[in-house]
Amino acid sequence: MLTLEMMPPLMFGGLVVFLLIGFPVAFSLAAVGLFFGFMSIELGYFTSAYLGNLPFRVFGIMSNDLLLAIPFFTLMGAILERCGLAEDLLEGTGQLFGKVPGGLAYAVILVGAVLGAITGTVAASVIAMGMISLPIMIRYGYDMRIATGVIAASGTITQVIPPSLVLIILGDQLGRSVGDMYAGAIGPSILQVTLFLLFILATSILQPHKVPALPPEALGTRGWPLYWRVIKGMVPSVVLIFLVLGTIFLGLATPTEAGAMGAVGAVGLAAANRRLSWTLVKQAMDNTMRITCMVIFILVGSTVFSLVFQGVDGSLWIEHLLSHLPGGQVGFLIFVNIFIFFLAFFLDFFEIAFIVVPLLAPVAAKLDIDLVWFGVLLCVNMQTSFMHPPFGFALFYLRGIAPKTVRSSDIYWGAIPWVGLQLILVAIVIFWPESVTYWLDKGTGVDPASVRIEVPLPDMPSDDAPIIFK
Repeated sequence: MLTLEMMPPLMFGGLVVFLLIGFPVAFSLAAVGLFFGFMSIELGYFTSAYLGNLPFRVFGIMSNDLLLAIPFFTLMGAILERCGLAEDLLEGTGQLFGKVPGGLAYAVILVGAVLGAITGTVAASVIAMGMISLPIMIRYGYDMRIATGVIAASGTITQVIPPSLVLIILGDQLGRSVGDMYAGAIGPSILQVTLFLLFILATSILQPHKVPALPPEALGTRGWPLYWRVIKGMVPSVVLIFLVLGTIFLGLATPTEAGAMGAVGAVGLAAANRRLSWTLVKQAMDNTMRITCMVIFILVGSTVFSLVFQGVDGSLWIEHLLSHLPGGQVGFLIFVNIFIFFLAFFLDFFEIAFIVVPLLAPVAAKLDIDLVWFGVLLCVNMQTSFMHPPFGFALFYLRGIAPKTVRSSDIYWGAIPWVGLQLILVAIVIFWPESVTYWLDKGTGVDPASVRIEVPLPDMPSDDAPIIFK
């Protein structure tokens, strides 16, 4: 007979089997949860009334204002993908840096960071930079593995740089504010861009033939018209970044409100660049609808699974497995990140955030790990899911828009050094927590438990004092 202690590992194993078969994740989660839920009722581990909590949980998802930020930011990214802003930024910046070895790669990394801060979506960044930069890199003799790797990796910076959708979801799952998640991601974002730039610098010094400088005839006109192209793309970007991130950090808007302003700003930029059309709006809304529906279905499925998993004491099983690892906090973080890294070969960041993070968060809290630091660390790790050969979505996006002369093997091999750089950042964040916590609001520094408020008592007459009546 099945005992209560056997249920959590069986549930987890059943979910793995469904995922390996290739069944959709949202329905796999719901099916496994309901199957083991009805089984647990029959075995007497909980009553049918326990599953009555499910409608309330689903209603809680649908009424969660924070999740409204997802369609807003998705719509913003889908519009900006087609509004011409990326072209201005890439072509202008490419001409500025093109005269030095690796100049085009520097431009791709820097523009990838800017696009990440205004779009929040990997697909928009990779497709835009691949369509514009890759033909130029091919034409002027860039090594194909370097060219494809830097484009794919620079697109995945979007996962860490606010307003990343991953940070919104992780904040919701960890019970932390999105503003704190965004602030905590500032340091790792800067470090990631720096690591990428240093890699190109080292390549340009050791193997300059792989990242040649552009010839003078490819640099276009010099002087003001060259700088105007960069200014034309950069100023609207800075304004949009302030609309989205500045208002959140200053406390002027919630993430949902900032996302709405960002979407309106994206429409304005598309109109200013004479790219706004009903076709563009329809395509952007269609893309937004598909991504939002996918997120909601995965979230509903995950809440079915987690409700039953908690009902059979699955959280205690996970806590027992992970809280006794050698090395304390560091041992736990190393194990979790290795686990997430290999899980990312098969699952995307939405699925990891909804399935795994709710199981890990209670253990992290019990080990006294700052959950904002923990969430940003997982976000840094999960960006590798877009770069893993052979299932990384960034590689699929790049393969879809790359010329047929670019071999798939070059795209896959070119991704490996950049995955290594992303893992270096994971190690930095683990062993240098201040890279995340430095940017957070430190508060007053006073422990509320240590605060004592003494109220003086009024002077009371003694028992033998005479009583005077008037």
